[in-house]
Amino acid sequence: MGKIYYVMGKSASGKDTIYKKMMEGHQELRTIVPYTTRPIREGERDGVEYFFVDDERLRQMQEADQVIEVRSYNTRCGIWTYFTADDGQINLKSYNYLVIGTLVSYRALRDYFGEEYLVPVYIEVEAGLRLSRALERERGQDAPKYAEMCRRFLADEEDFSEENLRQAGITKRFQNVELNSCIKEIEEYMGL
Repeated sequence: MGKIYYVMGKSASGKDTIYKKMMEGHQELRTIVPYTTRPIREGERDGVEYFFVDDERLRQMQEADQVIEVRSYNTRCGIWTYFTADDGQINLKSYNYLVIGTLVSYRALRDYFGEEYLVPVYIEVEAGLRLSRALERERGQDAPKYAEMCRRFLADEEDFSEENLRQAGITKRFQNVELNSCIKEIEEYMGL
């Protein structure tokens, strides 16, 4: 029986870096590529970080009953939708998966596949360090979107509130102060 190890955390917690390093170091893990209607960012590739689709494609997939969970955010740049689809990527009889996403999407996948298949990997970083990391990342973009960075930061404070974490059953937390130590702790937790 396979598992879905679900990496999540607030923006700029380092979850993307941890996810990429874990995928590089553990080729036995598969991934589930989510979908989004937001514009592709510099350095992203279609079908790698996300499948970048339009609203019409989302509607078609919803009509075909392929959408497991869907979330829309009214950003400073317009409405961006993110979703996970049952599109043939997932075979829990044969494989373990490493996935990255939000607390809301974790709960939706847990409800869809069953609690016994989902293992939460919650990454945590002190708020000031997260904000500093987010600002540094945004400064490196060709067209920085500082207002959107701030919106994400504040939304994450609410989305990952202690109450929401408790309701999702998140008890184990991984402190990402030093990247390699954090990854090692996660690997031990996953039995890798």
